[in-house]
Amino acid sequence: MLCPKCSTVDDKVIDSRLSKDGTSIRRRRECLGCESRFTTYEQIERVELLAVKRDGRREPFDRHKLLSSFIKACEKRPISIDIMEESVNSILNDLESGQEREISTKAIGAKVMVRLHSIDPVAYVRFASVYRRFEDIGEFIEEIQSLERRAPLSDDQKELFNKAT
Repeated sequence: MLCPKCSTVDDKVIDSRLSKDGTSIRRRRECLGCESRFTTYEQIERVELLAVKRDGRREPFDRHKLLSSFIKACEKRPISIDIMEESVNSILNDLESGQEREISTKAIGAKVMVRLHSIDPVAYVRFASVYRRFEDIGEFIEEIQSLERRAPLSDDQKELFNKAT
């Protein structure tokens, strides 16, 4: 490993630990040239996935964009970052375990909607409004009504919903 201070390639591993989620190994190293210490991480090399956009463009799948979508949808909701990270990892593992290396953003969005639906109905509707490109309040109302058929609204939600119509 190349030392970040002096660029020497000779070092020794002082300590190795498994990361909290078990997907990487953290190694503490000491340079044999300048004796500075630095940390490296060893991870499984993942298969390169491509996201196919609606217009046909292809770009490398970006885990950060997926997490960002969850964070935006769950903003000001009682959902921990750990649950969002777990959801992103689950979707990513699902995508990587498939045979396809090119995945449509439509398929990715559908997986996000399934996860959000099970986590929080407000976050689900937020994401659905962008993903499905809602253009008027009627589409929001239809989505909320379809949610109500799947899981009844609380009395407070019913009162709020009735005021909106």
